[in-house]
Amino acid sequence: MSDNLFGAMTISANGMKAQGERVRVISENVANADTAPLSPDEEPYRRKIITFKNVMDRDKGLKLVQVDDIKPDTKTGFTDKYMPYHPAANEAGYVKMPNVNMMIEMADLREAQRSYEANLGMIQQSRSMAMSTIDLLRGN
Repeated sequence: MSDNLFGAMTISANGMKAQGERVRVISENVANADTAPLSPDEEPYRRKIITFKNVMDRDKGLKLVQVDDIKPDTKTGFTDKYMPYHPAANEAGYVKMPNVNMMIEMADLREAQRSYEANLGMIQQSRSMAMSTIDLLRGN
C-alpha cells in the first residue's frame, strides 16, 4: 500500500483525536454552565477554549494537527443571576454565574462533530482505496 494512503489516514486520525479533545472541553463547559461559586468573593467556573497548531512529523513528512492549548476564556464576562438566598449572593442578591453561552457551545460542538466525521470519511475512503488496490493485485 502506498505511503500516501497511510499518510492520509495518519493526518485524518490526528484530526479525529484533536476534535475528540475539543468535544471533551465543550462537554466540560456545558457540564459547568450552571456551577455557581460557594461564596460572593469566589469566581464561578470560567469557560475553557481550545486552540490547535500544525506540527510537522519529520519522520513521516506530514503536517499534523495537535492541541496547542486549553485555557480559560478571559474575554467573555460572567453573568449575574438574581438568587438572593444563594450563599454566593452579593448585597443586591446577585450571584456571578459562569461565562458559558449554551448557543456557542452547541455551535462549537456541531462544528467539532462535522470535522470529526469528515476525518472519519477520509479514513474510510483511504481504506476503501487500499482494499480496491489489494483486490486488483490479487486479480479479483
